[in-house]
Order: sequence, then C-alpha cells, then structure tokens
Amino acid sequence: MTHTRLLLIGTVATLLAAGPGVARADDGPSVPPGTEASASAPVELDPNDPDLKLPDGATLAEPKVLDIKSVVEDQSGDERREDTNTNVTFALQAEVLFGKDSAKISAQARARISVIANEIKTQNATRIRVFGFTDNLGSSAHGDVLSRKRANAVHGILEQELSDANITYEVRGYGEDYPIADNSTEEGRKKNRRVEISFPRGAN
Repeated sequence: MTHTRLLLIGTVATLLAAGPGVARADDGPSVPPGTEASASAPVELDPNDPDLKLPDGATLAEPKVLDIKSVVEDQSGDERREDTNTNVTFALQAEVLFGKDSAKISAQARARISVIANEIKTQNATRIRVFGFTDNLGSSAHGDVLSRKRANAVHGILEQELSDANITYEVRGYGEDYPIADNSTEEGRKKNRRVEISFPRGAN
C-alpha cells in the first residue's frame, strides 16, 4: 500500500514588551527541506535600521514550538491517520464502513475498527472521541441524524473490542459541519463522509 506522509513543523516567536530576560531556543528538529537559511542574506540589510531593533526595554518571548503533525493517508483515501504530539486521529470514509445512507457496519469495517482498537490499547488511552460527519447533500437534519447513528455504530464496535470500564467515550454526529474537503466535487464529498476516532497519545 502506498502512503503519503506530510510532516509540518513550526516554531513561533513573538515580541513582548516585558521586563528583562534573555530568550533561549532549545535544540529542535531540522527545518523542512527547502526552507534552510541561505549562506548569505538575499538582500543587503542595514544593521542600523530602527525597524530591525526591539523597542527599549522589550525582550523576545520564550520560544514556542507548535504541535508536530504527521498525516498518513492510504492511496485510495479510504483511511487517514493523523498524529500530533498529543493526539492520534483516525478518519475512515463512510463508504468503507457503511452502505449508502446506512449506519450498518460491514464486516470489512469491523476489521478496520479492530486495528484502531489495538492502537488505542497500545496508547493506553482512556478517553475516546467518535465523531460522525456527512457531506452537504440532502437536508441538514438528515445528515445530523445519519452522522450520529454512524458514530454510535462505530462506538458500539469499539466498546466490544476494548471491553474496558475505565474508558470514557464522547460520541457525536456533526452532519455536514466541519468539512475537510470541497463539497462541490464528489471526490471532496467522499472525504467529508467520514467517522473520526481520536484519543490522547500515550507516554510510551
């Protein structure tokens, strides 16, 4: 199976007109390819330019590292895994899980959910979110009901697979809200018809 992997890393430093103090950046991962600093400045800079200086009494804020996000999607687009420093999210397209306009889970879908349940065990997660989404075809009210039924169906399989009274679930149906692709194309609508399972990343 071919996977596409996207790694986004960012750091943000802001200016604070605060009291004295010296900011220090911790060692971090290398910058993404193509964004490395050039050997010399592309334009000549005037070191005496007042726009390049901090106001009197101001210091740099502590460096802030943004969440690292890794996204892996199978070639068909049927399944996507998103990892950050704190959470793991699986998105399964509705066609993989259900028949058209149905909330009945297929046998193939059970196998995929079982794999996700094993990952939840690996991460020792005890808080799980199961959210259903639809495209914008049909009425909004119908989409709300269908997405909730589908989220409930996936939740039911996870409960069977995990069988752990210490796990708490948040199960919701959002209908056509929060699309991740363009609803004006069938390809985009297919991505929007999905169920997402997310949980905190373990310390292991």
